[in-house]
Amino acid sequence: MPKILVVDDEEKIREVVSEYARFSGFQVVEAVDGMDAVEKAKAQDFDVIVMDIMMPRLDGFSACKEIKKFKNIPVIMLSARGEEYDKLFGFELGIDDYVVKPFSPKELIARIKVAMKRTAPPENSKDVFRYEGLEINFPAREVIINGEKAQLTPKEYDLLFYLVRNINIALSREKLLEEVWGYDFYGDDRTVDTHIKMLRNSLGEYRNLIVTLRGMGYKFEKTR
Repeated sequence: MPKILVVDDEEKIREVVSEYARFSGFQVVEAVDGMDAVEKAKAQDFDVIVMDIMMPRLDGFSACKEIKKFKNIPVIMLSARGEEYDKLFGFELGIDDYVVKPFSPKELIARIKVAMKRTAPPENSKDVFRYEGLEINFPAREVIINGEKAQLTPKEYDLLFYLVRNINIALSREKLLEEVWGYDFYGDDRTVDTHIKMLRNSLGEYRNLIVTLRGMGYKFEKTR
């Protein structure tokens, strides 16, 4: 049974999310703040963490950053604020999704399932992609550049894997949002551009393998 950690200082929010999650077949553990979440993440394994941002003792962003140091668990952030800055800051920290309060519990459960699906080993694809000094191991979710393991955020991994699995195919920003983020994205498609920039920085000398298609989107291409 998949297990999720629900983190919120509001008991009512925890109750609602936990009730829907259990009804959907998840095992649920609750945490009352960021410090509690970090301790529980150290002691137990979770498939997804659903965490509020504004909490006492340790906020959600700080807790996420701490947890990512020792476990690569998909994180969905909850917040009463929907500013683009907060969303992009969260994605840069490595969160998988951002849900603005008030939210639909059914939609949240759908996003939890999508996050789990994205982090599962890809089906019907080669296990490892190699090009010169670049090695991408899909089941292990690892990227090796000239013998050194690259440190990518979860969303960078998702984006790179999708681009590589569709090598030489032109992909629009809308298609990338739909497939990588896993749901209809209501917002600015500059989110894709921001993550492409981050991914290129992570790829270093192989950054040019991601080709910009002006006015359309991107594609992964062996250009050298």
